[in-house]
Amino acid sequence: MIPLRLSEIAAVVGGELAGEDLTVTAPAYVDSRSPLPGGLFVAVVGERVDGHDFAEGSHAVLGSRPTTSPTVVVDDPVRALGLLARHVVDRLDVTVLAMTGSQGKTGTKDYLAAVLRTLAGETAVVATAGNNNNELGVPLTVLRATDTTRFLVVEMGARGIGHIAELCAIAPPRIAAVLNVGSAHVGEFGGKEAIAQAKGELVEALPADGVAILNAEDPLVAAMAQRTRARVVPFGQSADLGWNDLRQDRLGRPSFTFAHDGEEHPVSLQESGIHQVGNALAAAGMAIAAGFDAGEVAAALSTARSASRWRMEITERRDGLVLVNDAYNANPESMTAALEALSDIGAAARAAGERRRTIAVLGEMKELGDEHDEGHRLVGRTVAGLGIDVVVVVGDPARGIAEGASTGAGEVIVTAGREDAAAWLGQNAGPEDVVLVKASRGAALELVAEAILEESTA
Repeated sequence: MIPLRLSEIAAVVGGELAGEDLTVTAPAYVDSRSPLPGGLFVAVVGERVDGHDFAEGSHAVLGSRPTTSPTVVVDDPVRALGLLARHVVDRLDVTVLAMTGSQGKTGTKDYLAAVLRTLAGETAVVATAGNNNNELGVPLTVLRATDTTRFLVVEMGARGIGHIAELCAIAPPRIAAVLNVGSAHVGEFGGKEAIAQAKGELVEALPADGVAILNAEDPLVAAMAQRTRARVVPFGQSADLGWNDLRQDRLGRPSFTFAHDGEEHPVSLQESGIHQVGNALAAAGMAIAAGFDAGEVAAALSTARSASRWRMEITERRDGLVLVNDAYNANPESMTAALEALSDIGAAARAAGERRRTIAVLGEMKELGDEHDEGHRLVGRTVAGLGIDVVVVVGDPARGIAEGASTGAGEVIVTAGREDAAAWLGQNAGPEDVVLVKASRGAALELVAEAILEESTA
């Protein structure tokens, strides 16, 4: 964060200073368990926890009442945090690159950040950590910027109409990508058309000299070209940003030829799954729009690795078992992408003369609203259609997956919860298996993944 005196912060956010006029020299933060020396603790009042109760010992505080530390007092600390972030954006010479979509945001963000760090330098890039993409996460990301920052890579999510517009007021994008419109949060929005309306707010916020990177293969995204003043660059297999000659290695990692502006460049991704190609294309388009050479971008993509945990995270256990940990979140579309990657790994093994049994450990997908049961049955039918050998369904809320999968010839195991699933895997999964673990965040299936790795022989 750029150094700011508390009196200046108070003037920016319309607050009053209670206490000494210190200088804040480190970023803002909301978790008092991980304080930043010289930073600004944002005291948020939640349903169960009041941040003001944990402000003691903080260098400085942004809150709605005075604390034992010097405090900028405002009516709404979250709104004030956004105003402060916008002030910092306006002070710095930075390009904001933002992306949204029902799935793939974090993967695209990680690819883009890795490419920009390779080409512009580590200190030139600040990117969203994890998926901190809401009204707290976006300003906290911005406030990590310093005088050396050239690029702000910002993931933006939405829980309703108007949310992304509010985030764009905090961090106005010059380059933006919309990846897709799927079923994530459909229960909150009420339908995919409403999701598209919300996602399109990102390209509406672009200036006339900005660039919109849009998925040509998603009709709801492609239609957003009519909602922006910016230059539109479509991406997809046969689009302006395109690909061909797709191949996969034994762990499902794609290699392809990246086509742009009449040139072709080879790319070999380090992450598994065909869906990573679209994420990589979107990231490439954004980097090129930021002024980098397409060939250099393609080369940087080939070395990029995810900075976020539990997203198609592949580990080969010492006895040979392959674990694909994609436990961070899930919806029907991302489930399908992960299952296709699992199937591809099994197919690659068979082509190499190996026999790898494919096991999908799947839990509940939340926030599907009225589509909850059918969404789970759809995933089960996908399991059956792909010929996955075994599906382990974790918990009764995910039982619809078992119902859908029963139409196929594979083995279907229904377990009561994480412990039962881990126990079954401990007894039945072995060196010749590849195991996918995936569910919504609330299911915490990363614990099952950890248990699988603990089964490794010494």
